[in-house]
Amino acid sequence: MQEKLTPIARISKPFYRFFQIEAAGGIALLLCTIIALIMANSPWSEDYLKFWKIPIAISIADLSLSLSIGHWINDGLMTIFFFVVGLEIKRELVSGELKNRQAAMLPLMGAAGGMLVPAAIYLYTLGGNEGSAGWGIPMATDIAFVVGFLSLFGKRVPHGLKIFILSLAIVDDLGAILVIAAVYSTNISLGALGLGFLGLVAIALLNRLGIRQVPVYIFFGTLIWFAFLASGVHPTIAGVMLGLLTPSSAWIGDRAFLEVVGSIPKLWQSKNPTQLGLNKQVNHLIATAREAVSPLERLETALHPWVAFLIMPVFALANAGVPLAIDALTAPVSVAVALGLFLGKPIGIILFSWLAVAALGARLPDQVRWGTMLGAAFLAGIGFTMSIFIAGLALEGDFLTQGKVGTMLGSLLSAVFGLGILYYSLPRAKLEPRAAR
Repeated sequence: MQEKLTPIARISKPFYRFFQIEAAGGIALLLCTIIALIMANSPWSEDYLKFWKIPIAISIADLSLSLSIGHWINDGLMTIFFFVVGLEIKRELVSGELKNRQAAMLPLMGAAGGMLVPAAIYLYTLGGNEGSAGWGIPMATDIAFVVGFLSLFGKRVPHGLKIFILSLAIVDDLGAILVIAAVYSTNISLGALGLGFLGLVAIALLNRLGIRQVPVYIFFGTLIWFAFLASGVHPTIAGVMLGLLTPSSAWIGDRAFLEVVGSIPKLWQSKNPTQLGLNKQVNHLIATAREAVSPLERLETALHPWVAFLIMPVFALANAGVPLAIDALTAPVSVAVALGLFLGKPIGIILFSWLAVAALGARLPDQVRWGTMLGAAFLAGIGFTMSIFIAGLALEGDFLTQGKVGTMLGSLLSAVFGLGILYYSLPRAKLEPRAAR
């Protein structure tokens, strides 16, 4: 007999699937980061780093686009990553923690503090010297690493803490996206940008008209990507906007789906059921079942494993390989990024979360105390993917290397302190009683 799921269980299923994929993806990301660091500091480092600079060109008629392998990853594959981020943001706004104003107050305020304070520490540390453009680097939180480390504690982690840290990281991603669009976009071409927005309007109209053919959306999405690439606005922003435009409600309701399901037994019970009729009904059932799930949930479910196990690890291989030297570890930009992540994140998150509880009516999640919040806030200082991505937009040359080194140093310290605090602050796992013999 099939177990009947409660409404809460039905809502929680996508969250647990998301959490499990992120946890496993964090392990893959860590392994690829270690491989990249080993290769960049090995006798083969020169060949390894040159590989990502090999140009690859595509041509369509008289149009040609040539980018290095690294740029195809950062501008192309990462657009899919940002598309999934857009889907996650919309899911949270429509049906997640951010839908309820009071429930959203804590992660919103925590994320705000976790962005403002690290940026302020970065700028203060540099004191207006070269490299100050990288102030956006320590603002980011890497969901995959944070969830991966949280999963080490198993059932000791309260459900409310998982919800809080995921919501905070998603708001954090939104903040990073706005910074990329507003600050790190240069030499704007209004004509190309206008074409990109016309493409987004076309996507919205196709949704309104009920067009469901995936190739149509891939075609328009590709044109929008090219338009944003030519506009000077980073093309990954197009991925986010496409994710936000994805419909969050199913095309076919529960009643229509049940009617189709109910029609099949009637066909079986008829006196002369034909194979053609059965095949037609089964195909109709498959199409109906597909459209009974919202495009947002369907796309997120399909793409999330590819992002977690392919795109992010490949990004790490292409971008995390930096030569580690004492000079780079102690350089001003490295120190500023590391301090922003390691100190700025927990200070900002805890301070602003306390203000939300004390002055704005927010409350801590069930079974979560301030000690546990502090451990989670330190883990949020693991910036990795988004931090390295922003570093590539904000800095160049030695400063870029320093930004990456500082990201890794700050993320490492944040992970160590976060895990240590959570180990002592989380409730101990209860031992299961032995079965009677």
